[in-house]
Amino acid sequence: MQAATAREPDRPTDTPSPDLAFRRLRALPPGPERDVLREETICSWLPMAHRIATRFRNRGEAMDDLRQVAAMGLVKAVDRYDPERGKAFETYAVPTVTGELKRHFRDHTWDVHVPRRVQDLRNRVRVARRELAQSSGGGSPTCAEIASATGLGEEDVLLGLEALESYSALSLDAEPAGVEGGSPLVDRLGSCDTALDTAVDREAAKPGLRELPERERTILYLRFFQDMTQERIAERLGISQMHVSRLLSQSCERVREGVLQGAA
Repeated sequence: MQAATAREPDRPTDTPSPDLAFRRLRALPPGPERDVLREETICSWLPMAHRIATRFRNRGEAMDDLRQVAAMGLVKAVDRYDPERGKAFETYAVPTVTGELKRHFRDHTWDVHVPRRVQDLRNRVRVARRELAQSSGGGSPTCAEIASATGLGEEDVLLGLEALESYSALSLDAEPAGVEGGSPLVDRLGSCDTALDTAVDREAAKPGLRELPERERTILYLRFFQDMTQERIAERLGISQMHVSRLLSQSCERVREGVLQGAA
């Protein structure tokens, strides 16, 4: 009797027989009459869905959003429930609504998306760490202790521990924890070093440069490393400026082709 009394608020009070309502809903063909009965049935069970949503409060999501997700789960339960199976609607609806809420947290509330397996590891590690900390008087359990309690390997435990930090991301404008007036993270991040790309390009060009005749290597060195004009290079080597220009073009093209072939 006590159990029945505790569950009584979840049941609709504005319809005399929920089972009869669902049987009518399944019997009616698509149309206005069925739509009205479906809407009335959903509204009558909304208190149950909202009660389930309260179990997930204080997890970073607004209650209005949780109630909306729970209502979506209730709609799915009403549309899929078959009274001919002999089970009460609550027996089917509660896990359906709960599953919808859990999927919402799994798919939409992580700042950094991680695979479902890693999310499951995170949950198992989080629960085990909390229980071990309570049983040991507040001490932080070791990786081996968590692995023993969960039956997981230590690598999976470490993966779950890393995932604990992936649920919410730190803003780049946030100040360091415990420090007042400290510079935000964005001011302490390094910038991209364009010299790295230059180093990669130089290494890629070295084989082609070694294959060039000595005079062509000299012309390239004077032009691109000593920043000499074609006219000065021509005077230094005793050749025409037109010849210097032609050799530069030919040498650069040969080196470029070599780099492209190496990349392919």
